[in-house]
Amino acid sequence: MSFLSASLARVKPSATIAVTDKARALKAAGRNVIGLGAGEPDFDTPGNIKLAAIHAIEAGKTKYTDVGGIPELKEAIIAKFQRENGLTYKPNQIIVGTGGKQVLYNALMATINPGDEVIIPAPYWVSYPEMVALAGGEPVAIVCTAEHGFKLQPQDLEKAITPKTKWIILNSPSNPTGAAYSRAELKAITDVLVKHPHVWVMTDDMYEHLVYDDFVFTTPAQIEPKLYDRTLTVNGVSKAYCMTGWRIGYAGGPAELIKAMQTIQSQSTSNPSSIAQWASVEALNGPQDFIEANNKVFKERRDLVVGMLNQAKGIDCPRPEGAFYVYPSCAGTIGKTAPSGKVLANDEDFVTELLEAEGVAVVQGSAFGLGPAFRISYATKTSDLEDACKRIQRFCGNLR
Repeated sequence: MSFLSASLARVKPSATIAVTDKARALKAAGRNVIGLGAGEPDFDTPGNIKLAAIHAIEAGKTKYTDVGGIPELKEAIIAKFQRENGLTYKPNQIIVGTGGKQVLYNALMATINPGDEVIIPAPYWVSYPEMVALAGGEPVAIVCTAEHGFKLQPQDLEKAITPKTKWIILNSPSNPTGAAYSRAELKAITDVLVKHPHVWVMTDDMYEHLVYDDFVFTTPAQIEPKLYDRTLTVNGVSKAYCMTGWRIGYAGGPAELIKAMQTIQSQSTSNPSSIAQWASVEALNGPQDFIEANNKVFKERRDLVVGMLNQAKGIDCPRPEGAFYVYPSCAGTIGKTAPSGKVLANDEDFVTELLEAEGVAVVQGSAFGLGPAFRISYATKTSDLEDACKRIQRFCGNLR
């Protein structure tokens, strides 16, 4: 008899972490591997932010803090929401957690009862359905096809809502596709949600600042004030501020929900790192000009990768509006034979054989709820991306 909990059987390990670990292991064994699995910028954390952390250490700001974040960081988050999203919150409506992932997890743990349903547009970030399952809920995936830009259609949302629906999780710009909802597209979604007052909205805005081609970012509570009282707006400093390892995420929402999330946090991790919190105060309040400079590089890389992948046999790569991912279809390669002699039955075979044959690590689309496809993170140096795309072209050209 296993001593492990039954709820663990409901959860799969993270596919993106698995790919990154495998690439690291192959590198350590001496293979020339280009890892395009991890979703983190290759740019260093800006100097002023690092300096704020050093100053915090030197000033002895190294003790426990309030569970839900230091007052100074909450004020910086309140100012950010007001300035960039036109959303007004009080300090008791803000929580700071150890990364956006903990904030999302706390919200689900604090609200879900067995049998509650959570609508998740697919392709989705690998952790959403697993977190819902861990909390005892039922993830309900709605497949959003490339024809619709990988975006949820209002009529499909309407069909998926039942009396058991507790939440919908929206993520724009999206991990894994980079798809971003325009104001009009988001308004069509919020129009449906207004009609269903029992459905709460969890919006993961982690990639808010990573948008290209004059795209204008908006968030649900900003577009539809009627949803304000049942929307949790989640964000963080990981992606735009190049602070993945600092582990700071935050959210604004109804005070009662925030209080419940804080209760969960108080009995699990307590406060996030005091030093990372002080660095985040500087991130939100300090100069923001580096974001635009970084985005210029990301956009060039996006265009490079999309252009080169569309030259690979059997690959079709849409051009995303944001984040730093592309989500190409590899449907044209399925059924073909790899150099190893293996017939590619699905996207998992595609990524496995690609790694073996060419040393390029990507993540299979089936892990994100829609295949046959794969995700590439282009948040890595341009020369590596160019090399990786040449290897993918060669791999596809060698399929028989």
